[in-house]
Amino acid sequence: MNTLIHPVYAPNIITFSVIAQKKIVWEAHDNFQKQTYRNRCYICTDQGKHMLNIPIKHIGKNEGRQKYANVKIDNSSHWQKQHWRTLETAYRTSPYFEFYEDDLKHLFEEPETLLFDFNLKTIKVIADCLGIQVHSEKTDSFQLKTTSGTDARFLAEAKKEVQTNAIEYSQVFGERHSFIPNLSILDLLFNEGPNTTTYLKNKSLDFLHA
Repeated sequence: MNTLIHPVYAPNIITFSVIAQKKIVWEAHDNFQKQTYRNRCYICTDQGKHMLNIPIKHIGKNEGRQKYANVKIDNSSHWQKQHWRTLETAYRTSPYFEFYEDDLKHLFEEPETLLFDFNLKTIKVIADCLGIQVHSEKTDSFQLKTTSGTDARFLAEAKKEVQTNAIEYSQVFGERHSFIPNLSILDLLFNEGPNTTTYLKNKSLDFLHA
C-alpha cells in the first residue's frame, strides 16, 4: 500500500522511518506552506536543539500562492556553507561523521535551484548511505484527501508533533542536554552509523493509523 508524504529537508527520524518501511509516493502538486519541514530541519549542537533553515525566494503577494515544486532557493546567503559548517561543528566528534562525510558534503557544495528537487536529492543520498531503496513515484495532481493508501503529509508540519515513543540512542551532547528525540535523520546517522537502518525499520508506525 502506498504512503503519501512531502519531500522535506533532511527528514526527521519519524519521517525517515516511514520512508524506510513503506512504498512512498511524493506529493508534487501542493502549495508551499511556511513554518514546515519543507525547508527546515533540527539537529543538536552544544547549545541544544538547533534549526537549519533553507532560505527561499518569495513571490509577490499579488501572485498568490506558490507551488512547492516551483519554489526557488535563495543562494545569496551562502546557506549551504553555513549548514555544512554547523554540521561539522556539531558532529565532528560523533562516531560516524567522518565515515559519511564524503557522501554528504557535495550536497552543500553544488548550487541548487529548486527546493523540491534538492530535498528529494538529499533524501536519496542519505538513503543510499543506509542501503534503503527510495521510490520515485510522484502525484500527478493534488487531492485534498487521498483516495488510496495512507496520507502522511501531516509529517511535514513542524508545529504538529507526532506522539510516538522514541527509542533513545547515544547523542554527542547527550550528557549536557539529555536525549532529544526526533531530530533530523543526520543526527541518527552520525551517531549510529550502519545501525541506523535497523533503528528505522524497527520504529513503530502506529501514528499513521491514529
